[in-house]
Amino acid sequence: MAAEHNFFNFLGDNLVEFAKFTGFANVEYGHIIMILIGLFFIYLAISKKFEPMLLVPIGFGIIVGNIPFFPGMQIGIYEDGSVLNYLYFGVLKGVYPPLIFLGIGAMTDFSALISNPKLMLIGAAAQFGIFGAYMLALAFGFSASEAGAIGIIGGADGPTAIFLSSKLAPDLMGAIAVSAYSYMALVPVIQPPIMKLFTTKKERLIKMRPPRMVSTTEKIIFPIIGVLLTCFLVPSGLPLLGMLFFGNLLKESGVTRRLAVTASGPLIDIVTILIGFTVGASTQATTFLTLKSVGIFALGAISFVIATSTGVLFVKVFNLFLKEGNKINPLIGNSGVSAVPDSARVSQEVGLKYDKTNYLLMHAMGPNVAGVIGSAVAAGILLGFLG
Repeated sequence: MAAEHNFFNFLGDNLVEFAKFTGFANVEYGHIIMILIGLFFIYLAISKKFEPMLLVPIGFGIIVGNIPFFPGMQIGIYEDGSVLNYLYFGVLKGVYPPLIFLGIGAMTDFSALISNPKLMLIGAAAQFGIFGAYMLALAFGFSASEAGAIGIIGGADGPTAIFLSSKLAPDLMGAIAVSAYSYMALVPVIQPPIMKLFTTKKERLIKMRPPRMVSTTEKIIFPIIGVLLTCFLVPSGLPLLGMLFFGNLLKESGVTRRLAVTASGPLIDIVTILIGFTVGASTQATTFLTLKSVGIFALGAISFVIATSTGVLFVKVFNLFLKEGNKINPLIGNSGVSAVPDSARVSQEVGLKYDKTNYLLMHAMGPNVAGVIGSAVAAGILLGFLG
């Protein structure tokens, strides 16, 4: 009887110990809230087709990162020695973003920008969202480094936001990254009302001249000149800009097709999976659900609105100095934010609503790819005086 009693005591103690390590015993309201947010991201990706390549990994990462566990088991993303912590290293040290920029460069055609260089000014104008949000963040009490990292959300460039926040405000990286990718996914929702608000019907009907043909030589020279000009100007942007232009040279040189295909295909897909999943997993409720996170989302929305508005308004002002026939349709001003190619596609869709024969996509791709360069330059500038 004593042996049987000891056995049941032993079994009972084991069950109690087991229960202590389950997620049910360690769950908090914050975990449930974050898991619901992760499910919402997956819903938007699958049902609404909002940036599924980003929101599915991030949404599932949020779920995984918020499964409660007993501390010290070396499974959490912030626990030294855990597998997730090793995967997160690429985010924390800014390894993944340059690799994504390599892939972006290898899949980007800069012809629209080369054929009409003045479109680069639109991409530059849209970066006012970054510096506007930076000043607002300072006004709301964030430190200079935190404000710089928050401001980059206005560029609508997730990899750039991760790269800069990993250097300036690693504690806020999860909120900044999720905010940046969220607003990238919501480009088709946020931008059209702003574009319509700041343009007249006459302006929306402006037809632009077809872009000229760009030679192979120009395409090869562009990434070389681009990296020299931008990186001499802002050396701190070298990891992003160097990889962006290197990827483009792989594409345009004509002799490194295998490398270009790898960079623009398997490599960028693998890194996108890793960066999306680990960024999502980094949003543990204990570190993510704070007033600062709410403030970051609000400032991110404001910076995105400023970026879109300044892009459109810049075109309107710029048109005052252009002759009739050379004017730019201000509907492409929104594409200065670097959500490639979604913001350019929005320019096209809004334009077609007012004139079924007015195709703006090729024109919008000019400021769109300029926005990619512009956001990286802006990140370099912020890193230069805040890092």
